[in-house]
Amino acid sequence: MTKIFETPLYPYARSSDQDAAQPVRHTVVIIGAGPVGLAAAIDLAQQDVPVLVVDDNDKVSFGSRAICFAKRPLEILDRLGCGQPMVDKGVLWNLGKVFFDERQVYGFNLLPEDGHKRPAFINLQQYYFELYLVERVRALQAEGKAIEIRGGNKVVSIDPRADHVGLTIDTADGPYRIEADWLIACDGANSPVRRMMGLDFVGRIFEDNFLIADVKMTADFPTERWFWFDPPFNRNQSALLHKQPDDVWRIDLQLGWNIDKEAEKQPERVIPRLKAMLGEDVEFELEWVSIYTFQCRRMEKFRHGRVLFAGDSAHQVSPFGARGANSGLQDSDNLVWKLKLVIDGKAGDALLDSYDDERIYGADENILNSSRSTDFITPKSDISRIFRNAVLDLSEKFEFARPFVNSGRLSVPCTYDGSPLNGPDASGLPARTRPGSPAADAPLGDGWLLDRLGNRFQLVGINSPVPAQSDVDGILVEGLSLETAADPSGALSARYLGSADAAVYLMRPDQHVAARWTSFDEAAVRKALATALARH
Repeated sequence: MTKIFETPLYPYARSSDQDAAQPVRHTVVIIGAGPVGLAAAIDLAQQDVPVLVVDDNDKVSFGSRAICFAKRPLEILDRLGCGQPMVDKGVLWNLGKVFFDERQVYGFNLLPEDGHKRPAFINLQQYYFELYLVERVRALQAEGKAIEIRGGNKVVSIDPRADHVGLTIDTADGPYRIEADWLIACDGANSPVRRMMGLDFVGRIFEDNFLIADVKMTADFPTERWFWFDPPFNRNQSALLHKQPDDVWRIDLQLGWNIDKEAEKQPERVIPRLKAMLGEDVEFELEWVSIYTFQCRRMEKFRHGRVLFAGDSAHQVSPFGARGANSGLQDSDNLVWKLKLVIDGKAGDALLDSYDDERIYGADENILNSSRSTDFITPKSDISRIFRNAVLDLSEKFEFARPFVNSGRLSVPCTYDGSPLNGPDASGLPARTRPGSPAADAPLGDGWLLDRLGNRFQLVGINSPVPAQSDVDGILVEGLSLETAADPSGALSARYLGSADAAVYLMRPDQHVAARWTSFDEAAVRKALATALARH
């Protein structure tokens, strides 16, 4: 077993809070040091919001868990200062193949058009992902930022109040109490915080089980996503093969509903299944084995007063489509800038309510796509199976059938259509960068557009001059004036102008478009900024 699982990264150490006569008040407490909790903490610390992360563990997650990270989360990680190590270590891929029985019936290419800094996807074990996030935390601490991780600190009770949240935390030295102005629950699918508050999920649990096996082997399989329907080595079920760094391969095998989960995880059951798939002569070593059940569920609300839920604690989707960790990172990306403005007194409570509006919209989009994938992968009636198999047969020769093949629609960034924070839109500009959309990257000389966006409100003028800086009712708005003539690739024009000669975009701190026009109008910008701050 690789030592990364066994090395404490933030071991328990007694804190001064444990010796205080009264509970110490913290600005923000995050429960859970997984990908979403750490990303939220880094985002807050970068913006000088003091943050404490508590976790009953002190190490990275055991097993690879989430492995597929999409382009948009990689762009978020760039904003957090830790995207490059992820890409350097990860396995880049863009090709996928779908097999029916032993035949390839469909292939796809996820590679975006030229002119993007980041790839469509990387595969990276969650334990590496968490390691690089912890290293970023340490770098921020070295810079003097107010960010702390406490391992071996288990939250055993919470007491939500009107102006704070009380927490009781158990440790090796006994329990102690603290208070938080704001609490962010990133404590996973089985969230103790959700349970303590008497809250639950709504949605579906699908009657099927899947075996995950991380296998260390040297193999000549290409760096592609291979998905099988009804393969000879797993009849009437499905299978998935993905490459990870360090010669580790992810294999998912559908097992059915009525199984003995503990028995199926034992090597004497797992190894014969893998040999049937890989061949008797292939040498491999099991690194991690788990069983999971498809679930497509969410909380009815993600915000409960001063307690905010993010990631798996707020919503769950089936793993086919890589929507779990990717959507969780978009949760923290959406939440932190809003919380920062509320803490600073520059926005009211309604801005935090928009976290519910936007991320529930995103969760429902993911749940819809994930449920459709699950229904296609695991048909629950003879008619559904006949339809599924007919689609697969037709897709081998007929292009019209291929869009119906659904082996897991892969994660795409959420556009917040209908958000209460969206301002006006100008006709004739490209739909892909409409209000609510994440900014599309584009080359800028020897750099990239997204590297110049984020962490503050910005006014981007394209072939239209904008003020270098404006103070709009206490909010500083930075100007960025660009010319399409400086981009010979034409990407900036195609993605932001379309048929227009010029445009002005109001960008949110999370790199999403708030509003856009074809020319600068100060009064219109002021009104759109008020909308983006939920001041109306």
